[in-house]
Amino acid sequence: MRFKLPSLKAVRFPMAAVLEVMTLGGAILFGMTGCNSLGRSPEGERQARLERSPQWQSGKFVNRYERVDGSRFSLLKDLLFGNAAPTRPTDTLPVQTRRRSDFDSAPGLRTTWLGHSTLIVEIEGQRLLIDPVWGERASPVSFAGPERWYPSPLPFDELPEIDAVLISHDHYDHLDYPTVLKLIPRGARWIVPLGVGAHLEAWGVPAAQIVELDWWGSTELSGLTITATPARHFSGRGLRQDQTLWCGFALTGVQRRVYYSGDTALFDDLATIGERLGPFDLTMIEVGAYDRRWTDVHLGPEQAVRAHQLVKGNILLPVHWGLFSLGFHGWTEPMERVLAAAKEHDISVAVLRPGESLSPPELPMQDRWWPEVPWLSGKVDPIHSSGVEHLMH
Repeated sequence: MRFKLPSLKAVRFPMAAVLEVMTLGGAILFGMTGCNSLGRSPEGERQARLERSPQWQSGKFVNRYERVDGSRFSLLKDLLFGNAAPTRPTDTLPVQTRRRSDFDSAPGLRTTWLGHSTLIVEIEGQRLLIDPVWGERASPVSFAGPERWYPSPLPFDELPEIDAVLISHDHYDHLDYPTVLKLIPRGARWIVPLGVGAHLEAWGVPAAQIVELDWWGSTELSGLTITATPARHFSGRGLRQDQTLWCGFALTGVQRRVYYSGDTALFDDLATIGERLGPFDLTMIEVGAYDRRWTDVHLGPEQAVRAHQLVKGNILLPVHWGLFSLGFHGWTEPMERVLAAAKEHDISVAVLRPGESLSPPELPMQDRWWPEVPWLSGKVDPIHSSGVEHLMH
């Protein structure tokens, strides 16, 4: 489907279409005033450990592939003049409200999606909270930046006991300062990529509760192995770019296995993840916030389906959509395109409402709970990461 450009008055600006804009803007406005939400740079022994990582080169963390970005002029043009894509819902969404009692049972594997990339994964007796965001905005400040479309389906006071919190990287839509402060009294373990512990310690998380991992590093949690997997992305809060690592996670138990992509573009190590740690009962892979100008930091829907294949997944749960306006594409487009690509490749996709749970191998009914709004297909607006054309064959 195609859409026409509207008048300027009709444009809805996706303010956080570019995470770099938010990052730099936060630094300029608050970097000199000690804004706590920006966190802290690694130093001392933590910094020395970073510099020993194979991923650290020339003063920063790097990807295996060179990052090729699109025109910043065209990006600025879209930010100023926008387009007609419906980047956020206009009606109330059918959120499934949850309570603590919903988590009383102890399944072998159950995942609850709370919108965007916030997930509760219960696996073989352990309950993990992934990239939790209860804050009102994915932003360093409370008065500007992308605002959530609905309150969390699980009120924070109803959050059950958590064994560990997993953070994939330090961008504001994954590492949320207000949520961290609320979680500190819970006393859970924090499992994060290299350098992110500096932010947590600055905010009051005891050092003894933080585990920092390099790619392929792992830690044990009552028989469950949690491995930080490679990803193709970037990091940064304020002006500090790529001073902390980014990753996905593989959760491997005695009988069940789960993969979470974090934020990533397409790259060869996805196949290696599948070979080393798969096959996976469930993959939770980012499908939203894509654009032709940043194909080397996000997958897009069709490449998300390919990533699911490469890591040897059984059921695909699309994440990183359905809560914030972070791109220029229509807000329902990620799921429309994922379902189309999955049908083409005979992939099982879990279609969840915000707050809904999934217990593989069972699949909920495919309830298309979003409205029919204009969207562009992958053929009209293809998203292809650079340097990995061989992976799409």
